[in-house]
Amino acid sequence: MQHPCEDWKKSPYMQGKKIVPAHWKKRASIEDIIEAYGNTCFEARNVAAGAKLFKYMIEKGDTIWLGVSGAGPVGGMGGYISNLIMAGFVDAICSTGAQVYHDGHFAFNLPVVQGSSHVDDNALDEDGTTRIYDINIRLKETLISQDKIFQDFAKTLEPKERSSADYSYEWGNYIIKNAPNPEQSWVAAAAVHGVPVFWDSESNHSIGMNNAGLYLEGINIDLSPSRSLLEGAAIVYSSPQLGFFELGGGGPKNWIQTLAPMISQIFGINYEGADRGIQVTTAIEKDGGLSGCTFGEAVTWGKYKDATKGLVQIWGEYSVIAPLLIGYVLETCEPREHKRLYDHKEEFYQKLLSAKKTI
Repeated sequence: MQHPCEDWKKSPYMQGKKIVPAHWKKRASIEDIIEAYGNTCFEARNVAAGAKLFKYMIEKGDTIWLGVSGAGPVGGMGGYISNLIMAGFVDAICSTGAQVYHDGHFAFNLPVVQGSSHVDDNALDEDGTTRIYDINIRLKETLISQDKIFQDFAKTLEPKERSSADYSYEWGNYIIKNAPNPEQSWVAAAAVHGVPVFWDSESNHSIGMNNAGLYLEGINIDLSPSRSLLEGAAIVYSSPQLGFFELGGGGPKNWIQTLAPMISQIFGINYEGADRGIQVTTAIEKDGGLSGCTFGEAVTWGKYKDATKGLVQIWGEYSVIAPLLIGYVLETCEPREHKRLYDHKEEFYQKLLSAKKTI
């Protein structure tokens, strides 16, 4: 007869991995750190699950979308995005237009420095310094200088309808040809490797502001939101396996996740959504906002296939979390051949149109 103290082993709620107190390992690798995280609790365990899911996406051959919101890239995190692009671990991106704009500061060597969130903002304003939380840039030497560069770039563009991905690609190539430090730009890296960079909005940022100013001069930079959405949806539809990696919430997260229900709901094509997803956000679910929308809720919209597997939500600020996930896959995965989706987006676009016509 089994001893009474062993009865707990029969409980369906006691079948999880046994917890053993974790100890720090000297000269720990990123693999050791993620493994230790996975052996503990709370968000550490979610970070470990997210890192391993990201590795699985890469090794499974998923078409991986990166969503970038917030000011992480202008705060110095753009290099991590370049690392992912160069390794072939990101195939398409949706960013805020603001971060595409600010990325240019590094390529053109415009002033961006660490500051403080505890400061007299009136004094900063008088000094001509602009603050993004704890990041300081200059009104004249950074923003106005960058505006002039964007205006000069825009005047080189052929007048035609284009998606935000087209604009980003042309801008990335302009950086490569004209900037003193193109290696500092993740937008340039995306152009080199054929990674399309879409924006969640064509207008609510400094690039849109500059384009509006040029419009008054008779120069119409015709960025089409519809064309952008259709091209993004075409990439999603043409991808046999699909994974989303979302840094922050907001517009980029929603833009990427909108593509699947656009295919099924608007076009009436049988499409179930993405296979896998990782989300890093500080937003909470309770206010019903997009940033805090859970993967389970997203499944009900047709954005993901299954609420019970392949989805990891991490609550946390992504400047802390993202380097752990990114470092883990860079250290543990072999580089992938670049899918160069930008080169094929017209082909994908026609494939989506053909599917819509046959329903």
